[in-house]
Amino acid sequence: MAHVITDECTACGSCIDSCPVDAISEGEIYVIDAELCTDCGDCVDTCPVEAIIAE
Repeated sequence: MAHVITDECTACGSCIDSCPVDAISEGEIYVIDAELCTDCGDCVDTCPVEAIIAE
């Protein structure tokens, strides 16, 4: 089960460097590639607005 980034994302970029498998990409809001995500949760801890949740 991968994590997802919700509409609460402010596109601050704090999560992008926390992902060890580069599953997060930039867009209007950030997006996590479910096929690459290993569900480690590192991005959850770095999000200042708690916009990343387990799907």
